[in-house]
Amino acid sequence: MKEQLLSALMFPSRTNDSNQEQVEVFMKQTLLNAKELSQRIKFSAAYINHTLKDNVFFEGVHYIKPFGGRKIFYIWEEVERELFKKQQRRLVVPMARGGVCHG
Repeated sequence: MKEQLLSALMFPSRTNDSNQEQVEVFMKQTLLNAKELSQRIKFSAAYINHTLKDNVFFEGVHYIKPFGGRKIFYIWEEVERELFKKQQRRLVVPMARGGVCHG
């Protein structure tokens, strides 16, 4: 899927109508680096990159690494959706041997 979108961005003449629609949706997303994201959500860039990345924000959903590089761009619309998502509260009781009781 990601490869098709990148191919469509690089070679627009080879795209069909359905791929073109996906590319247009993909291009409407706001990409931010960690410093720009930190200004919006009031967490430090280091905390975003070391703690939230891969624990709360996942590659391909909340952020991308274009061209297989090291640079990370966070997708603002997905991050915002994650911020406002309601958390399900579950009662979890720790057990003596390390297990948990969901009740």
